[in-house]
Amino acid sequence: MLIDLVKQTRILMGMPVTLEVVDAAADDDSLLAEVFDYFQYVDDKFSTYKDTSEISRLNRGELKFANASQDMKLIFELAEQTRRESNGYFDIHHKDLIDPSGIVKGWAIYNAAEILRKKGFENFYVDAGGDIQACGKNAQGEKWRVGIRNPFNMDEIVKVLSVSDCGVATSGTYVRGQHIYNPLNPGQEITDIMSLTVIGPDVYEADRFATAAFAMGRSGIDFIEVLPGFEGYMIDRDKQATYTTGFARFVLNE
Repeated sequence: MLIDLVKQTRILMGMPVTLEVVDAAADDDSLLAEVFDYFQYVDDKFSTYKDTSEISRLNRGELKFANASQDMKLIFELAEQTRRESNGYFDIHHKDLIDPSGIVKGWAIYNAAEILRKKGFENFYVDAGGDIQACGKNAQGEKWRVGIRNPFNMDEIVKVLSVSDCGVATSGTYVRGQHIYNPLNPGQEITDIMSLTVIGPDVYEADRFATAAFAMGRSGIDFIEVLPGFEGYMIDRDKQATYTTGFARFVLNE
């Protein structure tokens, strides 16, 4: 049986964004365009690298928070919720700047997936820079496969996950360097771990807790272990892996 499939990748928010929709006809490109346009909207609003973005205007004091958009106020609310739930290890305030990227990425991927879901699609995934919302089944009628890269060798996949109707997010310093910090000790670099992958009920939840857990260093995997509905896989600087109790059930190659 032939399966209709639409798949596209574009560079947005400084990273590759890939959409794959099973049972979408070839003439559904306009649907994907709507999703890509949403990512562009998020980048234009929240990028700290764009002088014209709303977050940059807030950081420069040109825009008062009371006059900020509803999406901006929501992100601040979600960030504060995550700060409380992570015992302070997640914080978008760093020195004199506000950088919400640690929560915006997963939130944007989740919302992009919701656009597809509300259009009636059930089998698709949205991948932005390696963080993924996987829904339903792939074109072969199986669960989606997601690879975890070796932070010491980006060409090597150390684990292949089999997932459906959940989110997968990885935090680490092996691509962008020391861009994640511990708010409780901001002067100390996080060097004891290299990557931490989290599987959660959706990519928004997985992403925000992956960021918070990575900021905790080695103890981050213990935080994920006791977090209901989440599993994690950590690789430390000694190339040793530690994973949560229920993680193995998602692994395809074991």
